[in-house]
Amino acid sequence: MELSSSPLLLLFLPILVLLVLVKWKRHQMIRKLNLPPGPPGLPIIGNLHQLGPLAHQSLYHISKKYGPVIFLKLGRVPTVVVSSADSAKQVLKTHDLECCSRPPLAGTGRLSYEYLDVAFTPYGDYWREMRKFCVLELLSLKRVQSFRFIREEEVEFMINSISEYSATGQQVDLSEKILSLTADVTCRAAFGKSFRGGGLDNDRFQNIVHEAVEMLGSFSAADFFPYFGWIVDRISGLYKRRERCFRDLDAFYHKLIHDHLNSTSNTKKLKDYDILDIMLEFHKNPNDSNSIQLTENHIKAMLMDIFLAGVDTGEITMVFAMAELAKNPRIMKKAQEEVRNLVGNKGKVSEADIEKLSYLKLIVKETFRLHPPSVLLLPREAMSKFQINGYDVYPGTRIQVNVWGIGRDPTIWQNPEEFIPERFEESPIDYKGQHFELLPFGGGRRGCPAIMMGVSVVELALANLLYCFDWKVPDGMKEEDISMEEGPGLSVYKKEPLKLVPIRYNMSS
Repeated sequence: MELSSSPLLLLFLPILVLLVLVKWKRHQMIRKLNLPPGPPGLPIIGNLHQLGPLAHQSLYHISKKYGPVIFLKLGRVPTVVVSSADSAKQVLKTHDLECCSRPPLAGTGRLSYEYLDVAFTPYGDYWREMRKFCVLELLSLKRVQSFRFIREEEVEFMINSISEYSATGQQVDLSEKILSLTADVTCRAAFGKSFRGGGLDNDRFQNIVHEAVEMLGSFSAADFFPYFGWIVDRISGLYKRRERCFRDLDAFYHKLIHDHLNSTSNTKKLKDYDILDIMLEFHKNPNDSNSIQLTENHIKAMLMDIFLAGVDTGEITMVFAMAELAKNPRIMKKAQEEVRNLVGNKGKVSEADIEKLSYLKLIVKETFRLHPPSVLLLPREAMSKFQINGYDVYPGTRIQVNVWGIGRDPTIWQNPEEFIPERFEESPIDYKGQHFELLPFGGGRRGCPAIMMGVSVVELALANLLYCFDWKVPDGMKEEDISMEEGPGLSVYKKEPLKLVPIRYNMSS
């Protein structure tokens, strides 16, 4: 028996030695690379098993142990995650040129890359021209102001619809009402039409928006295992869901474009153009100063950004803001006193009043800090070697900025888990991309160009909800029972709909 086993031992001993040498050499190579710290992974899957359904929360807890810059191997993809203001500044500003590319995410491929979306393009002539077009033509201050009447009309419609619930003492689903508001404001400004009476019920519309955002933020095996992950996506049904979502959205955009092209009305003035009108004007009559020609796919790409970002993120911010106010009656009362003392008996808040509502603006900032709609900024990909906090980042590395984690950094924020608008009273920190402690819209050159458009709707709607109604939780509930649990997706929304009882404010009292 001993003699027969000796050849087997002699056969496997070199293999064992070779495996040990390979592992030792790999360990030495990793040390030499000077990579950021991170948890040990498993063969093949790396650190994927350490990410839960809410990846931003998992990454935040990992960063609390290993530091603000961590290295993970997500399947076959080397990934660096930053969770501090200083490290985010290095990514978004200091080393912007070294990591301005976007990784070819298979999981979002049909939803974004199909359209050659400018958000996923490295800097160059195409990116500069498209960015300039968006900022100067579509989302300029003048253009945002031209849509003021749309915002005020749609907010008034929402308030009137909530008043019907107030008259009967019923609870209202604020998540549904606010989603309808942001959908109608976005669609009227972008497409010139409202969804009210358009054959698309609110439940169906909410499902379409959340499905698209969930697909954009979903786990796709093909993203992390390029050679065989697509098989897993097909077996799991994710590929089929993604394709169906893409076809629905593509058909929707195609119809919008061709309805505008085939419109018989030639009397619309330039100042009354919606965003799609402006894009089609450039499509039909390109400007000689532009080096690009707007194609239908370019237009669909921008419609995708406007539609999903405009509808979903505004709703998320307002719902979380109202939920936090309902949980904190002191803050709710203080905000109501401010807006009611300013507006008096006028009956509604106009956009002209908003600039004087300083406490309301603090509430919006605090909501962006604690509940940023985009918890992880769209990933970047390193194009050349550079360093973050002294650690090496190599070409091909995916880079994520955990905005949610930065908003809970105890070295920046005192009592970071608490909703305290007053923390911004003496603080210069703002959300427009120049302060890396607060990045709900990103920062640097890839910061969201639609900040003014989005914030104007949020502030006007919140001001009117606070002015027109007192709010209480449904019978049998307490304020602390309101759930703040998050639902997964590219934009993280409040998982349970926010249902409150509105009580119409008596303006004469």
